[in-house]
Amino acid sequence: MSKVAIIRTNTETVQDDIKRVMELADFAGALSKDTTTILKNNISWHLMYPSANTTPWQLEGVIRTLQGADYKDLVCVENETVVTSASVGEMLNKQRPVCEHYDVPIKYNFKKQDMTWNRYEPKSDMLVLDEIFEKGILIPDFFHGKNVVHLPTLKCHIYTNMTGSMKNAFGGLLNNKRHYCHSKIHETLVDLLAIQKEIHPGIFTVTDGTTAGNGPGPRTMLPVEGNVLLASDDCVAIDAVSARFMGFDPMDHKFIRLAHEKGLGTGRIEEIEIVGDVDLEKESFNFSTGDNAASSIGKLFWFGPMRSLQKLMFHTPLVYGFIFASAIYHDRIWYPSKGKKIVNEWLTNSPWGKLFADYQPGKGV
Repeated sequence: MSKVAIIRTNTETVQDDIKRVMELADFAGALSKDTTTILKNNISWHLMYPSANTTPWQLEGVIRTLQGADYKDLVCVENETVVTSASVGEMLNKQRPVCEHYDVPIKYNFKKQDMTWNRYEPKSDMLVLDEIFEKGILIPDFFHGKNVVHLPTLKCHIYTNMTGSMKNAFGGLLNNKRHYCHSKIHETLVDLLAIQKEIHPGIFTVTDGTTAGNGPGPRTMLPVEGNVLLASDDCVAIDAVSARFMGFDPMDHKFIRLAHEKGLGTGRIEEIEIVGDVDLEKESFNFSTGDNAASSIGKLFWFGPMRSLQKLMFHTPLVYGFIFASAIYHDRIWYPSKGKKIVNEWLTNSPWGKLFADYQPGKGV
């Protein structure tokens, strides 16, 4: 039976709590010490925005736990999207200082000096990736034969309703043409999980729900104090429990249901062993994803009446118009008019915001 650990946490105990939740989920049994372990950061937005990105305490707690258990070869891997900058995001979200403090190198899947993209022939039957990428599925050579630890946050997503462990591989394993997959995003995530199981000797996830994101994520959300941490070696199960915790039926999410049906993990809550603070399973945030201006337009092309124009709009230079519009909307319109106020209130009034404001790696350790 798949197992998911979930525990309450607070700003004073979060480092110890990350170790505890990882131990409850048996990280040592999931991850070999004989190979490199990739820490797959999540940067949904290069701007610092609560619940959008891997938190510094999440990253630090995982590094401390692994190094304390004698995992000697850790590396943080980051990716960019067409509208986010990893180099900016790792600084504004205080991820780079954590890695530097613990001597964990950062590599980028989009830099040739760090890794190259090679054609991969999956052993598993693909649902869509072999059709989407007719010339071959490309993945980074660096990922082969290494453990991966996903570091998502608990948040909604405009295209998948919620996002977590399975969606975290979307940026790591696919290059900047991954937007080709949006109309088949659920099937894509299932294919990526199948590939992960072929190339990684160990897969583990630590999900940060200290501040959760309600609304049209992964960026334009309302932060909600969650005070929870989750961990599991089953990407499907931890996403199912996260979805349930957010107030959604896990099996209503196509990527969870398809992965469950293909035997890639467990999506049915009644088939998952919950350990830790088990009473949390009964709680619900009652989240609702909704849409923002960008997603309302995007969905017309990805899922709506203008689907027939996808190749014209997204597989040609016309895509740069959408990229420019998205960057302007998120960074120059929504953030200054709405997001900045939300961030300032979080930094001033939330205990997690106050922790972030003064965060220094190693402080109090």
